Amino acid sequence: MAAKAQRNLSIFYTKRRFSVAGTISPATAAKVGNLLVVASIAKALIEPGGTRNLEKYGDSIPLSENLVLQILRRNNLDAARKLDFFKWCSLRSNFKHSAETYSQIFRSMCYSHNHRDDIFLLLNSMKDDEVLLNSATFKLLLDSFTRTGNFDCALEILEFVERDLDNSSCLSSNVYNSVLIALVQKNQVNLALSIFLKLLETNDGNSIGISSAVACNELLVGLKRANMRAEFKQVFDKLRGKNVFPLDRWGYNICIHTFGCWGDLSSSLSLFKEMKERGSWFSPDLCTYNSLIHVLCLLGKVNDAVVVWEELKGSSGLEPDAYTYRTVIHGCSKAYRINDAIKVFSEMQYNGIRPDTIVYNSLLDGLLKARKLTDACNLFQKMIEDDGVRASCWTYNILIDGLFKNGRALAAYTLFCDLKKKSDNFVDGVTYSIVILHLCREDKLDEALKLVEDMEARGFTVDLVTITSLLIAIYREGHWDYTERLMKHIRDSNLVPIIIRWKDSMEATMKAPQSREKDFTPIFPSNGNFGDILSLQNLTDAETDTGLGAEDTEIHYQESDPWSSSPYMDMLANKVGSQSNATRKFSLTGGKRIDTKGADSFDIDMVNTFLSIFLAKGKLSMACKLFEIFTDMGADPVGYTYNSMMSSFVKKGYFNEAWGVLQEMGEKVCPSDVATYNVIIQGLGKMGRADLAGAVLDKLMKQGGYLDIVMYNTLINALGKAGRIEEVNKLFQQMKDSGINPDVVTYNTLIEVHAKAGQLKQSYKFLRMMLEAGCSPNHVTDTTLDFLEKEIENLRYQKAFIKRPNIDNPL
Repeated sequence: MAAKAQRNLSIFYTKRRFSVAGTISPATAAKVGNLLVVASIAKALIEPGGTRNLEKYGDSIPLSENLVLQILRRNNLDAARKLDFFKWCSLRSNFKHSAETYSQIFRSMCYSHNHRDDIFLLLNSMKDDEVLLNSATFKLLLDSFTRTGNFDCALEILEFVERDLDNSSCLSSNVYNSVLIALVQKNQVNLALSIFLKLLETNDGNSIGISSAVACNELLVGLKRANMRAEFKQVFDKLRGKNVFPLDRWGYNICIHTFGCWGDLSSSLSLFKEMKERGSWFSPDLCTYNSLIHVLCLLGKVNDAVVVWEELKGSSGLEPDAYTYRTVIHGCSKAYRINDAIKVFSEMQYNGIRPDTIVYNSLLDGLLKARKLTDACNLFQKMIEDDGVRASCWTYNILIDGLFKNGRALAAYTLFCDLKKKSDNFVDGVTYSIVILHLCREDKLDEALKLVEDMEARGFTVDLVTITSLLIAIYREGHWDYTERLMKHIRDSNLVPIIIRWKDSMEATMKAPQSREKDFTPIFPSNGNFGDILSLQNLTDAETDTGLGAEDTEIHYQESDPWSSSPYMDMLANKVGSQSNATRKFSLTGGKRIDTKGADSFDIDMVNTFLSIFLAKGKLSMACKLFEIFTDMGADPVGYTYNSMMSSFVKKGYFNEAWGVLQEMGEKVCPSDVATYNVIIQGLGKMGRADLAGAVLDKLMKQGGYLDIVMYNTLINALGKAGRIEEVNKLFQQMKDSGINPDVVTYNTLIEVHAKAGQLKQSYKFLRMMLEAGCSPNHVTDTTLDFLEKEIENLRYQKAFIKRPNIDNPL
């Protein structure tokens, strides 16, 4: 019977073989016969019935490893038919699968879907057959599951192989490296971290399989992107502690950038020093310098960043690229160093590097904040017409916001309307938010609500910044019915109901009886008074930071290696290395009312909003109560919160309370910003201690701070009222030299302080200067001019009285 089945199966190729037997060799005839058997089996598998079509031939089919592999490699058979054939072969008494056949069926299964259970059945079958899994097949299975997002299956296979001691040989370093990289790239950072730490603990860091620096770098990058600071430091410390840190130059650059972005400048500089000490393949490259310049700018140390940039061009042997120029221009623009930013921009173009949209945006933003409106408009025209750089939506947002802040509200609104008509590509939700915010400040609530409706109609999300701006305007004008109107406009969002519920809950909490445990105790306890400002910890720490005076710089340069390619960077690294870990004391970016971190910052965002509402209405006691309730509930105040409270205390003359806020801000390690120093100068001016303003200003500059136009105006006002006119004039000249144009507040203050000091000619000089600069006077200017006119009349009367003869007593 078996012989008959064999004869029926091979009837075709047997006749063909005998017909050509005289012309070909027996080996060739055998190969041809084998191909015909493979074709016949494949045809039987494709036809309805599949492997049942092979049953009628029984064990007469000459199964061999080569024959099975040829069937499994056939492209015209899908994975399901190959699996059926594989199982059918497993049931044959005259055949046993080898490692090669298992590898081939696994390969076929990996390129199909929904075969998870079959793969694990095959793994168990492989174990029963005492066939070992090779590392290539194991890696293929892991890559297949991670590629399709089946991470649980990948872990199951990993655990399966780890339990099987016979198969443990396939757990090579490449396997673990590929698994970690795949998990990180699929945003499964937590899973990758758990595997990584498990390997460290299990193998004690010796044969952990993570021998590739690429895998470690990918994990570190994933942790940085996920903002997992504690986990990043944990991995860093464990690897360093076990002395198995496989950092290459890329890894060093990742850690320098990450630690710096998170405010740990000392670690970044220490790693830079370590790179130089290791030398050779670990020497700092352009990416290292770019990371350090970015970090220094981010932490407000623009002076140091500019020196490092000059050092990069000079002695390092490297040439700055487009990213270097972009970083320096952005940092200088943020720090109001407009002249430096323009100089770097010109050098960038001279060296043949074409500025992109981001560079133009940074410079435009800096020029508009420095009140250089004409220069900003000329730059925008050069960007579009001369250089052919396409303006982005963010470019127009900067222009619109800058026009509003430079007193060109009509031009800003006209530009906004024109962009809306052209295309939705030129405006976004941020554009609408900017315009709505300025309309709310001008008490044009109806127009603002119409824009919200238009915003929703165009498909833009009405975010928390926009809604809270409207709420502040609604409270200020007392239009409580507008809240329902606002809810009707925002259709596809639950944000407004959440805000309303938060508001109702807040009001109920504030009306409820409070604990009397803290009665008669200050909400902001303080030691000393506001006049002790120079002794405050978060100000005195500035002296121990990387900012150096001229004498210190010269001394450190003398002590540094004369042959070093980066003497200034070496000085910074040595200085920080000799001190305790520096914490971030100054924030280059000002505090924001809305932090836009989603649910994590929602409570403090709402606290900041209602603090603005209460403080604008002069309800300081309600603001203090709100602050105390939510801080007791665990809300962490931010810089904007502290600055708002401190500013209100200073305006009311409560200097001890303002001093207490400043002390608590230092204790909570909340970074100060230029607004914090602005309030400090205001307080010193009101207390009659303008003599301390210069010292405070020195502290600000040592911390990497800067003087914006508001800070200049505050200093001019404080010094002018203290009668320090000479210092006022020097400060005004410094303001112009730094590239910042005076605004109407500056001129009004200068006219007023000079008039009150009796320098009427100087007052008129500043008035003429104001008009020549095209700065439009406002109502404060009118009041100041009225005062100036009265002073002139008094002076004329005094002169006339002195010259007039005494009529009553002519003798």
